[in-house]
Amino acid sequence: MKKKLKNISKQLKGASKLHAGQAKKIDNMIKNKSSALKMKTSPALAKLSTSCKSAAKRKFKVYPSAYANMWASKTQKAGKC
Repeated sequence: MKKKLKNISKQLKGASKLHAGQAKKIDNMIKNKSSALKMKTSPALAKLSTSCKSAAKRKFKVYPSAYANMWASKTQKAGKC
């Protein structure tokens, strides 16, 4: 991971002034190893529980749809299933 970031930083420094600022940020991330390199996980990427999926399947005619998944994720966040 460090090698990839160093390579990206090197390429950005050669591109332009705007990208050189981005390269400095990456270099600072490499220096401050503690929390900078940790990837943030999004709650949107959390898997739906099986109970919420089955409730969505009962509620909607077509389950793998945007509306059904939205409803299932909202009910899961609310703790209803």
